[in-house]
Amino acid sequence: MKKSLIAIALAGTFLTACGQSDPKQTNSTIVEATPAAKAELGEFGIDLTARNEAVKPGDDFFMYASGTWYDNFEMPADKTRYGAFTQLAERSEDQVKAIIDDITSRQNLTPEEQLIANFYNAYMDTDTINKLGVSPIQATLDQINAIKNTDDLTKVFGNVWLTNADSPISGGMWFNRLGPDQYEFTIGAGGLGLPDRSYYLEDSERFSHIRSAYVSHITEMLAFAGIKDGQARAEAILALETQIAQGQWPREKRRDRDLTLNQIKRADLAKEYPNFNWDLFFEQTGYSIPQLNVSQPEPIKAMIALVNQQPINVWQDYLTYHTLSNNAGLLAEEVFNANFAFYGKELDGQEEPRPRWKRAVDEMSATESLGFAIGKVYVERYFPESSKAKMADLVENLRTALGQRIDGLDWMSGDTKVNAHAKLAAFKPKIGYPDVWQTFDGLTLSNQDLVGNIHKLRQYFHADSVATELEKTDRNRWGMTPQYVNAYYNSSFNEIVFPAAILQPPFFDPNADPAVNYGSIGAVIGHEMGHGFDDQGSKSDANGIQRNWWTDADRAAFEAKADQLAAQYSLYEPITGHFVNGRNSLGENIGDVGGLSMAYHAYQLSLNGKEAPVINGVTGDQRFFLAWAQVWKEKRTEQSMLSQLKAGTHAPGHYRALAPRNHDAWYKAFDVKPGDKLYLPEDERVRIW
Repeated sequence: MKKSLIAIALAGTFLTACGQSDPKQTNSTIVEATPAAKAELGEFGIDLTARNEAVKPGDDFFMYASGTWYDNFEMPADKTRYGAFTQLAERSEDQVKAIIDDITSRQNLTPEEQLIANFYNAYMDTDTINKLGVSPIQATLDQINAIKNTDDLTKVFGNVWLTNADSPISGGMWFNRLGPDQYEFTIGAGGLGLPDRSYYLEDSERFSHIRSAYVSHITEMLAFAGIKDGQARAEAILALETQIAQGQWPREKRRDRDLTLNQIKRADLAKEYPNFNWDLFFEQTGYSIPQLNVSQPEPIKAMIALVNQQPINVWQDYLTYHTLSNNAGLLAEEVFNANFAFYGKELDGQEEPRPRWKRAVDEMSATESLGFAIGKVYVERYFPESSKAKMADLVENLRTALGQRIDGLDWMSGDTKVNAHAKLAAFKPKIGYPDVWQTFDGLTLSNQDLVGNIHKLRQYFHADSVATELEKTDRNRWGMTPQYVNAYYNSSFNEIVFPAAILQPPFFDPNADPAVNYGSIGAVIGHEMGHGFDDQGSKSDANGIQRNWWTDADRAAFEAKADQLAAQYSLYEPITGHFVNGRNSLGENIGDVGGLSMAYHAYQLSLNGKEAPVINGVTGDQRFFLAWAQVWKEKRTEQSMLSQLKAGTHAPGHYRALAPRNHDAWYKAFDVKPGDKLYLPEDERVRIW
C-alpha cells in the first residue's frame, strides 16, 4: 500500500448537487426507509430544543435551527470551535481511548497491539520527556548550526520529511493528474509560520498585533536552543517570512488546477528552475522518479532567489525556530506550553491545551502513524456492517438522483451530458474502512523514546513510498483512517470516501426519520459526489484524468453560475471588515448547494409519490432542511473564525447552514417571503447541479 504522499488534496467535508428538474417517481433502486427504533437525537433525529423559534427562518436559518443551543453553549477551554463535528470527534476519541486502555492493560500482545502500547506509553511518559528537554531534536539543531553554504541549506530542506523542520521549497508524492495510474513528485512553495500570507501582508492593527506577538514568540522559542539575543533574530525571521509570503500565490489561485498543472521531466528541472541544487535536494528525499509537477512555477523561482539572496545565518535561525515549533508537541512541557501560548491562545483563542491523552490519540490516528492499526479494532468494535450496507444503498440513491438531475439540466448540451454520466457511473464509493489494511511488518517502537518513534514511523512510510514510486498507483489506499470524522473526494481515482466514524448521529442514524438522514448524510454523500463536478473537480474525467470534457459553451454556462455563487458567499461578513472568500471556498460551496439539491431529489424519490408524515408538527421538508442546518451548528472563537476566513477552504458553519436559500423547496417549507433577510429572487438562486 502506498503510504507517503503529499498532504492529501482531498475535497472537503461535505455536500453537493443543485436542482433543475423535478424528481421522477420511478421504480428504480430507490427504497423507502422507515425507523426501526428510537433515534438518538430527539424523537426522530433532530434536536428541536436547539431551535430559536423567535428567529424567522428567512432571516437567519442557522440561528432558527440552532440559536438556543448557540446562545447557551459555553465554549470548553480547550476548544476554538465546537459543533456537530466536534461532538462526534470527541465520541471517536473516547472510543479510541477505550481501545488503547484495553491494549495497555493486557499482556501477550500481538505485534500491532505492542506498537500501539509502546507509542502511547512513550507519549504519556511526561517525566522522561521533561527530563530530555530539546535533546531529542538536538541532532537536527546541530545540522542546522553546521550549515555553511546553500548546498548545506539545501540538504536540510530536502530532509524535512524526517525532521519536521520547514522549507520554502517542499515536495512529495502524489498522483499523475494526466495518468492517475502513475505517481509523480509534486514541488510546491511553503514555509510560513502564520496561517496565511495575508497575516504578513495585510496592514491593519489586528494583523500588526499578531506579527508583533509572533516576534515575541519566536524570541522565546529560540531561547530553548540557547540563543540569547533572540529579538533581533526573530525580527529577521519575520522579515524573511514576509518575503516568502510576497512570493506565494493567494489561496484562490493555488486551488486552480489549470494553473497548478505544470509537468516537467526531472532531467529538465535544473534548466527551467536554475540556481538550486535539485540533485542534492532529491538525494535527501531518496526519490529518483523522472516525472515531476511544479504546482507554483513563479513562487518556486521566487523561493530559489531567496535561498540565494538571504544570509545563511537568517536561514539557520528560521530553521531552528521551525524545528522547535513544529516538534514542540513531542518535547518537554515548557517547550510545548510556550508554543501553545502563541498558536493556541494568541492565534486561535484557545484558553488551555487539550488533555495530553487526546493529543496522543490524534498523533496515533494519522494515516502515516498507527491510525490503521487502531482503525482495524475500531471498526470491529464500533462499526456495524449493517451501517455499511445502508450507506451503500444511500450512495446508489444519490447516484440515481444526480443522474436524473443531469438529464434535466437546461444549460448543458447532450454531448457534455454523455461525459457527465460516464463520470457519475464511474464514481467508486469507499465506505467505513479499507478492503486492504495497512501492515506494519518489521516496525518496532520504544515505550520511552517518543521522538525516536515518530522518526521510525516517518522512515517506515517513506521507505515504502520510495520503494514503490515507479509502480502502479495503489487504489486500495485511504487518505483517512476509519476513526476520523470527515469524508473526501479524490479526483485522481474518481472516488468518494466515508470513514466509519462519520456514519453516526447527527450525520447518519439508521433509526432516524428518512428526511433527517437524507438532509444530513444524504447531503454529505451529495457534497462529495459534487466535488467531482465543482469548479475544479469538473476538470477531471471519469478515469480521473485532468482534461476538458466539456463543450466551450457548456463550460462558460457553468462558470457563470459558479461566479454567481462566489459573489453570493463573498457578501457574508462574520467579522467586521473580514468576509468569506467566495472564490477560495467555491468548490465547497458548490458542494453544499449542489449536494443539498441532490439529497432533496433522492429524498423525494424515496417517498415513492407518498406524502411525508408530519412529526411533532414538523413536515418532511422542514425535517430535511433542519437536519442540514444542525449538521453545521458550531460556535467559534473570533480568532479561529479569522483563521478560517483567511486560511480555510470552507465557509464557516453559520454560512454553510444558509445554503438552502438557493432551493425553492426551502422557501415553501418555511414560508420565506420577500423582505426576509435571506430571501433571494428566483433568478438569483444558484442552481448548478
